[in-house]
Amino acid sequence: MASEKNIKDLRIVFMGTPEFAVASLDALVNEGCNIIGVITAPDKPAGRGMQLQQSAVKRYALQKNLFILQPEKLKNQLFIDELKLLNADIQIVVAFRMLPTIVWNMPPMGTINVHASLLPQYRGAAPINWTIINGEKETGITTFKLQQEIDTGNILMQEKIPVGENETAGELHDRLKILGADVLVKTIKAIADKSIKEQPQIMIHDSQSAIKHAPKINAETCKIDWNENADNIFNLIRGLSPYPAAFTYLHDKMLKIYFGKKEIEHHQFTSGDIKTDGKTFLKFACADGFIHCTDIQLQGKKRMMVEDFLRGYRVIN
Repeated sequence: MASEKNIKDLRIVFMGTPEFAVASLDALVNEGCNIIGVITAPDKPAGRGMQLQQSAVKRYALQKNLFILQPEKLKNQLFIDELKLLNADIQIVVAFRMLPTIVWNMPPMGTINVHASLLPQYRGAAPINWTIINGEKETGITTFKLQQEIDTGNILMQEKIPVGENETAGELHDRLKILGADVLVKTIKAIADKSIKEQPQIMIHDSQSAIKHAPKINAETCKIDWNENADNIFNLIRGLSPYPAAFTYLHDKMLKIYFGKKEIEHHQFTSGDIKTDGKTFLKFACADGFIHCTDIQLQGKKRMMVEDFLRGYRVIN
């Protein structure tokens, strides 16, 4: 039987791209882990000048002088050969692409993923968004071992946190990235000292609860249906804030709504009708009340608070 290891003894390859992943990589570095390689997305052109932009993980890895690989395709033989040469004990994936079997199955201790939900709930690409869109009261972080089907591997650790009534996806994202980093370090320590106990996801799932999924957000998801009730629309708005943002139309121009307030009230307006005093409030009628827009962006204009918007734009009721 293999002897126990210290977390610093493990040869770790880290895979991630956005800011969410940086917190986990930073936690491992601060713990003194041996990060032998960082795999992240290739630089991509962005902005008006279409200049090449580095991923958040690459920027951090450069600051820490970590070895970086940026494969275009994860099945590319040159990348596979480079990855093998790193001779990792374990791989860690946080907010990265789907891995081919040859990659996730390579290290002897497996590949660990940090997922921003309480699996098996909210498997998929956008768990934070869908948690809020669906009005959940709690969520959390799950670390699990990768296997063939997405987000289905054995659970290693889970920690729960409450979701605030008015919390946006951006705010929850920032809390979960910190929690994710903490749970990841605990997980790797437990793997190293062999105190971890894997659990199949089916064993931790309440059979009375339907499995909810978290597919990629698309434009259809973001369009507000004013025939819905105020709670559902309010949850959609905060679940898509700050990105990509829920939207409707105002005078045939797209209006993104980053935040608002709900007002439950019986009314005679048609769903989607606008009410405003032209100075302090702008609200849309929905099935059982109104949504007051507080933080908005009209197509072609900057994001601003509604009072500022109304000072420079005439809205017809």
